[in-house]
Amino acid sequence: MTKKSWNSNLRKANKAKNDEFYTQLSDIEKELWHYKEHFKWKTIFCNCDDPEESNFFKYFALNFNHLWLKKLIATHYETEKPSYKLEISRWLDLNDDWKINLSDTTKTPLKQNWDFRSPECIELLKESDIIITNPPFSLFREYVAQLFEYEKKFVIIWNNNAITYKEIFKIIKENKIWLWYNANKTMEFRLSDDYEKWSRIDETWKKYWIVPAISWYTNLEISKRHEDLILYKNYNEKEYQKYDNYDAINIDKVKDIPVDYSGKMWVPLTFLNNYNPEQFEIIDWLNRYSILDWPTEETRWKYLSQINWKPLYIRVVIKNKKINSQNL
Repeated sequence: MTKKSWNSNLRKANKAKNDEFYTQLSDIEKELWHYKEHFKWKTIFCNCDDPEESNFFKYFALNFNHLWLKKLIATHYETEKPSYKLEISRWLDLNDDWKINLSDTTKTPLKQNWDFRSPECIELLKESDIIITNPPFSLFREYVAQLFEYEKKFVIIWNNNAITYKEIFKIIKENKIWLWYNANKTMEFRLSDDYEKWSRIDETWKKYWIVPAISWYTNLEISKRHEDLILYKNYNEKEYQKYDNYDAINIDKVKDIPVDYSGKMWVPLTFLNNYNPEQFEIIDWLNRYSILDWPTEETRWKYLSQINWKPLYIRVVIKNKKINSQNL
């Protein structure tokens, strides 16, 4: 599917509040096993799922004992149906089989028929340790703001468009949120039944849509995030062009970041898949203007992302923090 058609579908979903893109279990497994050390004796809250359909809830329910969870909670809101929560607790073995799994699930109606912003859901958020879900496309900024307001750990999934939001890029720059492991991937999501377009339909008549540039966003620490990106190229003026209105060199591929350049470098957004905060400093995100401070008196009427009068795509501005300590 083209980027244009995906954006069109996203806009329609936003307008209709039709945000039910269900993540497949295989994709959840590929990402979440990297964080299993964080889950022991924790309460996991999936606050933007249909718990009876959600593969996030299913993943944690099936692995409840293996991950040594304390509690699993999921809530669901639908305009035409009463809100409810599903819950599994380590202390509640409903069928006395000495195992905690899906058969030990309790279902409770919620008094307030509203989404993750309801007072009831916020109280559940407060008691939870880690929030893991696929939040609504149309409410992503508000959703992330709530996570930070209540100082929660999280693993959430969204399109790479989020990087270009000022609020999101700012917290990436401040090293409060990062992209790992399965970042910038093309993924297939199951759609709610009322979607009018789809990529395929399976044998049970479930609809699916292929979506490019999907990333997992988290603030859980992972060792891979602190591994240096291996650099091997040396800087030369002929290969690395400078921008017309900004003091930085252009780099089209992450693998081409020079090992010996101490100044500002414009790199593609995929750099964030390899960002080690001990190795690099994120300076800004630039297109025509800076996403953090635009336009200024100095940059007004100037196209910053431009070489030889030709505008380029969005770039992240970085500097190598270790350049002075390398033996070049």
